[in-house]
Amino acid sequence: MQFNGLLEKILNGDRRAISRALSEVENSTSTGEGILEGISNLIGHSYRIGVTGPPGSGKSTLTNQLTKLLVEKGFRVAIVAVDPTSPFTGGALLGDRVRMSEVGTNQKVFIRSMASRGSLGGLSQKASDAGDVFDAAQFDYTIFETVGVGQSELDVAKAVDTTIVVLVPESGDSIQAMKAGLMEIGDIFVVNKSDRVGADQAVTALQVILSMRDHDETTWLPPIVKTIASENKGIDLLFDQISNHKSFLNEKKLFEVRRLDRLKNKIKDLVVSNLRKEFWNAERKLILESKIQNVLEGKVSPAKVVQELIDDFKSSVIY
Repeated sequence: MQFNGLLEKILNGDRRAISRALSEVENSTSTGEGILEGISNLIGHSYRIGVTGPPGSGKSTLTNQLTKLLVEKGFRVAIVAVDPTSPFTGGALLGDRVRMSEVGTNQKVFIRSMASRGSLGGLSQKASDAGDVFDAAQFDYTIFETVGVGQSELDVAKAVDTTIVVLVPESGDSIQAMKAGLMEIGDIFVVNKSDRVGADQAVTALQVILSMRDHDETTWLPPIVKTIASENKGIDLLFDQISNHKSFLNEKKLFEVRRLDRLKNKIKDLVVSNLRKEFWNAERKLILESKIQNVLEGKVSPAKVVQELIDDFKSSVIY
């Protein structure tokens, strides 16, 4: 498949072409880089939703039900399920794809499981690139369901238009402790499994914390939605709040601001990634190996080794 032909097939929504493109992008091949370059001026169609929260909160079930609702409304939906990286293969564990198999067979849905590749927030740079591929392929919504690793999920908010934080009634006692992490990034809060004891208390705790945020008429005050995803209850209310948030971003002219911030963060991440690749060449790896024992024995400080490595890097840069 020629490169231009591949791009054309992606834009036409060809599933095989999309799948190949995602593999090329995830593996950082020259073809993948070319695809991202080729579609860079063709994105902006897809609305991006992040679904995050602690493990066991029902994120996959919620994503499954929300996807079904969106398809019923005539939308095309892509799902990027960011799984924990396998310690053996570096690949993604496909549990999320198995759990979402109900929607996975629908031709209006495309599910891609991706490894988090060590990203603390669970949403890797490659997942964001996958979102661009889905955007170019004219999917109306792209849902990023992330690894539930608690307060490290701050990069979700950088990559999406609406961030949904999923909690359960048992989260009530720990909501105060979450304030510095998940509580700061949520645009919509979901108390899932709300038929359990403590659901109302969890909602009340959330309301108290959210009311303490600085806000005025230009600030979105996150709503709280009670759901029972396993029984498909409350999903329509969740969609309504997503639509409300989208309208708010448009009305307040914040939509473009968010997307500009997203592009800025993406460029910064790419710079860091490329610099890391250039920095750790064979010579500097040898410098590190030759000095590490001295650091361990206290003969030289880590800062001294760092400076030596940086000086070596600077000397190799051609101005």
